[in-house]
Amino acid sequence: MIETRADRLPFDGDQTIAGMIHLPALPGAPAYDGSRDRIRTRMLEDATALEAGGVDAIVLENFGDGPFYPDSVPAHTVADMTALATTLTSAVDVPVGINVLRNDAAAALSVAAAADADFVRINVHVGAAVTDQGVLEGQAHETLRQRERIDADVGILADLHVKHATPLGAASLERTALETVVRGHADGVVVSGAGTGQVTPLGDVATVRETLATLEHDVPVVVGSGVTPSTVADCFEAGADGVIVGTALKQGGKTTNPVSRDRVETLRVAAAGD
Repeated sequence: MIETRADRLPFDGDQTIAGMIHLPALPGAPAYDGSRDRIRTRMLEDATALEAGGVDAIVLENFGDGPFYPDSVPAHTVADMTALATTLTSAVDVPVGINVLRNDAAAALSVAAAADADFVRINVHVGAAVTDQGVLEGQAHETLRQRERIDADVGILADLHVKHATPLGAASLERTALETVVRGHADGVVVSGAGTGQVTPLGDVATVRETLATLEHDVPVVVGSGVTPSTVADCFEAGADGVIVGTALKQGGKTTNPVSRDRVETLRVAAAGD
């Protein structure tokens, strides 16, 4: 097993909550509204609400850029993401993760390294999946080598049977978890429901936790969708080391709305069982 960078992941088993910043459409995307300043302002407002509400980490994602490129995003998207991520890491005191949709691990690593972010989220790290962007193939072999080439002290958080996708082949969740970590050298894994905001089966969380407990080193298990005040404590009880929350923290519970500090605080209290 190569040296892990799990220490760069903020999910240490202590009820870690990571809040999502879903960026509006960036320049070049169909829904871009013509103002980089508005995107930056919205990002910082969301970051302030998340941090003030008590999150332990933030994940920055180009959510508004649909329809997504399946593999490599254009250079201008990488440039804008880097500028925004650099602004974000300078503005907050919590760890920051980067996800470049739909599955551009090379871009995510580059942005994270340049902006001094802590980790990346990769939707398909090993294997392959059928999605609305077509067939996505994991590039773990290249991602791990790139991390060394560009000297990126960045953790890799990889999805298992990622949402909005159907895995190719008949690999079980247990096998996928082991191959993602042992053969793909991911530092942590994400277990999700079928789509954005959809509940993650707690049985899947427990299965992945039990499977990875057989390894000689600790691997964080993170719940990636459907976390709400009524489910967050159950996620930790099922064996999750952390959760990534987006929709439930937004005003009115709508994914594209601004973050609500009150909703963040409510989730934080619920996670503690108070």
